Amino acid sequence: MTDILLEIHTAVLNGMATSPRHFAKTAELVAEDDFPDADLGEEAFRTRLAEDGLHGGALTALWSRALTAWDFSENPRWSPDTEPRTDERRTAAYERLRLGDDLRKALDTAVPLARAAGAVVIAREHTPWYTPERAASRAFYWPAYERKLREKGWSDAAVASLDEASRAVVERLTDPEHSEGRQVKGLVVGYVQSGKTANFTGVTAKAIDAGYRLVIVLGGTLNLLRAQTQRRLDMELVGQENILRGADPEDVDTLVGIDYAGDDADWDVFVKHGARPSMLRAFDIERLTTRDNDYKSLAQGIRVLEVEKRDHTLPLHDPANLHHAAARIMVVKKNKAVLTKLVKDLKQIRGILGELPTLIIDDESDQASVNTTDPKKWEKGSTERTAINGLISELLGLLPRAQYVGYTATPFANVFIDPGDTEDIFPSDFLISLPRPHGYMGVQDFHDLDSPLDPAERTIANSQQEAHVRSIWDHTDDRLQEAMDSFLLTGALKLYRADHGVPDGPFRHHTMLVHQSVRTDDHAELALRINTMWHQAGYTSAEGHARLAGLWAADFSSVSRTRAADLPNPASYDELRPYISRAKQLIGRGGNPVVVVNGDSDRYFAQLDLDFDRTPNVWKILVGGTKLSRGFTVEGLTVTYYRRTTRQADTLMQMGRWFGFRPGYRDLVRLYIGREEPMTKTSTADLYEAFEAICRDEEVFREQLAQYAVLVDGKPQVIPAQVPPLVAQHLSWVKPSARNKMFNAELVEIRSPGRPIEPAAYPLSPKALERNTERWRPLLHALALQPATFTVPGDGHDGPGRPISALTARVSHSRLLAVLSSLEWENEGHFRPHLHYLAQLDGRLATVEDWLLIAPQHSQSTRIDASVAGSVPMSLVRRSRQDGKPSFSRIAGVEHQQLAKRLIEAAAEPGGTGLQTGVVLLYPVVEGKSEADVAAAVSRGEADPCKVVMAFTLIPPKSATDSTQRLLRFQARDSRYRDSAIVEAPAD
Repeated sequence: MTDILLEIHTAVLNGMATSPRHFAKTAELVAEDDFPDADLGEEAFRTRLAEDGLHGGALTALWSRALTAWDFSENPRWSPDTEPRTDERRTAAYERLRLGDDLRKALDTAVPLARAAGAVVIAREHTPWYTPERAASRAFYWPAYERKLREKGWSDAAVASLDEASRAVVERLTDPEHSEGRQVKGLVVGYVQSGKTANFTGVTAKAIDAGYRLVIVLGGTLNLLRAQTQRRLDMELVGQENILRGADPEDVDTLVGIDYAGDDADWDVFVKHGARPSMLRAFDIERLTTRDNDYKSLAQGIRVLEVEKRDHTLPLHDPANLHHAAARIMVVKKNKAVLTKLVKDLKQIRGILGELPTLIIDDESDQASVNTTDPKKWEKGSTERTAINGLISELLGLLPRAQYVGYTATPFANVFIDPGDTEDIFPSDFLISLPRPHGYMGVQDFHDLDSPLDPAERTIANSQQEAHVRSIWDHTDDRLQEAMDSFLLTGALKLYRADHGVPDGPFRHHTMLVHQSVRTDDHAELALRINTMWHQAGYTSAEGHARLAGLWAADFSSVSRTRAADLPNPASYDELRPYISRAKQLIGRGGNPVVVVNGDSDRYFAQLDLDFDRTPNVWKILVGGTKLSRGFTVEGLTVTYYRRTTRQADTLMQMGRWFGFRPGYRDLVRLYIGREEPMTKTSTADLYEAFEAICRDEEVFREQLAQYAVLVDGKPQVIPAQVPPLVAQHLSWVKPSARNKMFNAELVEIRSPGRPIEPAAYPLSPKALERNTERWRPLLHALALQPATFTVPGDGHDGPGRPISALTARVSHSRLLAVLSSLEWENEGHFRPHLHYLAQLDGRLATVEDWLLIAPQHSQSTRIDASVAGSVPMSLVRRSRQDGKPSFSRIAGVEHQQLAKRLIEAAAEPGGTGLQTGVVLLYPVVEGKSEADVAAAVSRGEADPCKVVMAFTLIPPKSATDSTQRLLRFQARDSRYRDSAIVEAPAD
């Protein structure tokens, strides 16, 4: 039976792909001929929404797709003044649709607004060309990819988010039809194992729809990784018809040399276009690489690479030719031999390359692609390159219309490539930070980054660390047996859930990762030990079951009951026990539960049988080092045992294989991590804290990009070439690669109205600390004798809130500025851009009358109070500097920052601080690892000024800016070369 209302609404909304319009009028026109008697009133619409579940929810799903797409749209012509994913944007859509209030409420109930973060874009100004109308007019592969994502279970919000994030990339490429070709270089920053492949698949789909006719994907350094990427693109973008190229899938003889058909269990879920795209008035995709074959020098390669022209009198990029030509896609390893073959073939068809719109996507672009040669060893006047970097540079030189887009989760290597080297891959045109995807387990799921709770108050219900992290201390033994027991238990729990109605797709693979050393000899020894422990664990004995039952009761039972109450969980170990045997069987299949992963050749990985795409079930314990750390996605990873030390931030970040999507088993994920691992003969490393510090650096980087991405008068506040000096302001180790170079863009002012200013690089010298403490003396003596009590709202702003006791004082702006101007810093100029801003708050930029000093007092009974420079007793605070850096990870406590921000927000309320008053959080910090270190800094009630860091966080009032709302100001060190990112440094 025809669903008349659904058919009418579908036709109407399909016609509103680019913008919402008067719904009732459009619906009347649609229904006029075929359904003249249809009830199109809003009451009938509301009634249907309320009862839509009885009809399969099709109408709700239809409106969900439309509303969510409008919610996420960036800078739409129909509502340029509203921000995406806001109530104002949703209201603007309703106004365009001319919907009544009751219907709006019904739709809001049926399709709640997704308040997800969007992509953050730092970019040079570009000429708009990729309009919604142009994108829609030739869309073929993007709609097919979008349908595939929905088939995979992606939500409307997730699809809309990917749509906008991929659009943000494509619109900054050069128009492929433009008569004058121009290269563009950009970088997309995602999260470790967060779905970057989905983004560049979406970018590829939209780019080829728009007219790009050669796509080169640089996909890892091993064929296993390259083949994973190839298969993903073939399955979700290229599609069956382009793979078969006319072959009959039912005729085995015609399938010789064709991959997937007949030997891939997932062949039936590969995208189907309905016919060869060229028969559907679109264009075909020709694959120059396959699942099993990387790029090879082609006997017929020159012909295959040459793109046919419909009109030979016109260049290929002319629309008359471009949109009738097939697209070529290749996925190649970052391998010297492979890329050399490709460059050689391209050189033989140089004639057409100048007309060929090309997209180069560099997956894991900070691996192998970056030029790591030492500039000090270069011959004068020349640039020496590593092999892969040199070949990428050659590719860009051969393809004048090439657009280079790098993808990474650890951006610092790419961001700090020499921007002045025009042949290198610095993202000079755009830098895009992708939002954290819904359902992703990242740093926030393993660390209590923003928890205001005292560690003693944290539980599995309110602490990520308590729920998921199991620390390995010297006194806990190595906990390896416990980690293995957890692996077996979680496998049994997955089988239990699959048996009780939970979709078992995510449980196809179940893995444990053991990462303890980079040395291959250690891996073999550790694997032998684990294998022996497994076979001696007694998992079928009464003793073994008693041990598992104890671990289940002490850990998994309570965590799952608290964090996964909506999933099936056994009421007792006896209920779980029948699944232990099956899990043990799956893990021990083949006689060995362990796989060592430490080779660096394709042959090595081929014999491991670790292809997660083609192996039905991988239930194994993986032991390895670097080869497990980058690009290699460990599917089904549930238990991680991590004890490897490293001083390299990007290496440590990439080791975070425990990040990713864990549908149906988030509560089961466990991280066993070393907290006292030997670094030298006399020092140890806390890997959990080290990892948190690295993550904080990256989060600061992302927050900065978001803060300064806002356009001012339609112009960018910061462009990619200015990102290195901006980040170097916080990460002082960042410098241009060559000693004789310097960043030409000098950051001279950072404005922070209503935002925290928290410098971190305090002096290391005891004498400098003593001098700084003495400079604070006048303000410390202004602190009141009796503490004041403030209240910070509880979670959700409900309840009585939490009291905070603090010493306070009000000091004039000039007195505070005098102190701040006299302070010493470990890195010269570290605080200067902030100080330049604060100095202008005397009325020149804005007016700040005074500042409220707040020195929080600890509430714990173990607190240590002492007089500082003759002050009233203050609570001393223990903090640690980041390993190998002068910076502290964090100064202000989360609750204290919440308090300061609330005072600024409520400044105008009765009893508020006032609109021209800022807030200073002041801490006498003692560097140390324990409270004993703090106590050692006190003698007879006085803090040793040589051991005290007078640290602070400032929050200026919101009014502390001018009408431009600009937050950054740069100046060129050498004004003759204003547009140059790097210039010669002056001679000594």
